[in-house]
Amino acid sequence: MNNSQEIILAGFGGQGIMFAGKLIASAGMLAGKEVSWLPSYGPEMRGGTANCHVIVSDQQVGSPIINNPTTLIVMNRPSLDKFENTVTSGGIIIIDSSLVNRSIARTDVKGIEVPATQMAVDMGEGKLANMVLVGKFIKETGIISMDILKEALKKVVSARKQELLDINIKALELGYNY
Repeated sequence: MNNSQEIILAGFGGQGIMFAGKLIASAGMLAGKEVSWLPSYGPEMRGGTANCHVIVSDQQVGSPIINNPTTLIVMNRPSLDKFENTVTSGGIIIIDSSLVNRSIARTDVKGIEVPATQMAVDMGEGKLANMVLVGKFIKETGIISMDILKEALKKVVSARKQELLDINIKALELGYNY
């Protein structure tokens, strides 16, 4: 498995892009890896575009800015249009096929379509599509174990939202097993 992942997560503001990135970075830290997390909001924030760059590596991270990610996780069509061609050859593109109305055009990357929003809606928590995609990401890359991811989730979910922990874990497992 890869010992380094440079991930761009992108979608609309309010889809939990930053939270998903923070979770991956936190899990990387718990796993003893070098990490960086760089959020980037469009001017509109909610409803505007949002993306974050996350690096999880065995080596020291030189710069938090990613030009050519090894993995792209997208939750909307504009993000796929914007970032698809930046992914390194042999990389992975994971899309929420519930919200992205086209397939990946490239043949030199592994394209994975997950109906994450529909899966989250089906479990009664439409806002957890981000967690479904994170689960699929760690299954595909093996960069972090599911146990460490769950530990990180306990730290990242705020104290006043602890009741959401179990449903978040369920969403991660749903994506992991998809």
